[in-house]
Amino acid sequence: MKTFLRQQLDRYARRLEELDFLLSREDIMADMAQYRVLSKEHAQVTQIAGRYLRFKQRETDLAGAREMLDDPDMAEMAQEEIASAEEELVKLEDELQRLLLPKDPDDARNAFVEIRAGTGGDESALFAGDLLRMYTRYCERAGWRCEIVSDSPSELGGFKEVVIRVIGDDVFGKLRFESGGHRVQRVPATETQGRIHTSACTVAVLAEPDEAVAVQINPADLRIDTYRASGAGGQHINKTDSAVRITHIPTGIVAECQDDRSQHRNKAKALQVLSARIQEKDRSERAARDAAERKGLIGTGDRSDRIRTYNFPQGRLTDHRINLTLYKLLAIMEGDLGEVLAALQAAREAEQLAELESSVLPA
Repeated sequence: MKTFLRQQLDRYARRLEELDFLLSREDIMADMAQYRVLSKEHAQVTQIAGRYLRFKQRETDLAGAREMLDDPDMAEMAQEEIASAEEELVKLEDELQRLLLPKDPDDARNAFVEIRAGTGGDESALFAGDLLRMYTRYCERAGWRCEIVSDSPSELGGFKEVVIRVIGDDVFGKLRFESGGHRVQRVPATETQGRIHTSACTVAVLAEPDEAVAVQINPADLRIDTYRASGAGGQHINKTDSAVRITHIPTGIVAECQDDRSQHRNKAKALQVLSARIQEKDRSERAARDAAERKGLIGTGDRSDRIRTYNFPQGRLTDHRINLTLYKLLAIMEGDLGEVLAALQAAREAEQLAELESSVLPA
């Protein structure tokens, strides 16, 4: 294990002793707000310190087993113990590295996934529909629930634009790296001469803000328009102005919802989307001010970036940010995104670990 990791982990062991002492004091126990904060930190520190204690114990076991190798009667048992200890130490070190990485509080949130057709006309809209299917199938596998917030179907199928809300555990943390430009290479259904066309869509994944963030928007800064919803929905939806479009005047950001027959519920959903877009704008501006942020393995996250190519003739998916190529495109389009998302998460963790090391070690 690297020295800087041991230094960080030793601090957790010392902090656990401090927290044990603080939580035993009567004045702390009498202050419930402070007691809850310290108790939460105690649970987090205990997890890390406990795993580190196990790591050091297995290091001791490994050293002892190696000393027994010179004893012919103990050599076979020593070899078994060495193999067991080395295997567990690798797993523990990986686990401890993950536990030390900074947590983004938004990772645990629900998310809005926005898919927009780009260059390529009707084929781009069809691909937007394919991406929607891919994400909804993945969400089903993950046990998440999806609901359409707004959509704009194209004439030949697919969507000019569609926004879905994904509800579940750690949704934003899993899907956050899907934001960007998605390029498809295939022979469109409308192509009569069998030529391969290239078209593109953009995807934006936004963390759903909590209600406290949403209510911080000044109502005076909003323009709210109602209109008749388009598309399927029966007679009622075509006779009432149930769809809602909300414009945030200072930024020009717009959100709309027409999914529900209730104007009030559509307004509430549109406000959620609007708040998420404003939060994402703030997040992007903060990232832009930090020139080094997201500069390596994951990329800038800018939606104009071409992050991925879906090549149907070759059955190939390539994620350009981490140079990942998989020849299982049809399975991926059916929602088998796990390997791609895991690779992106691993790349992010490697980058975070490098940043942690550079912040700890002297220049």
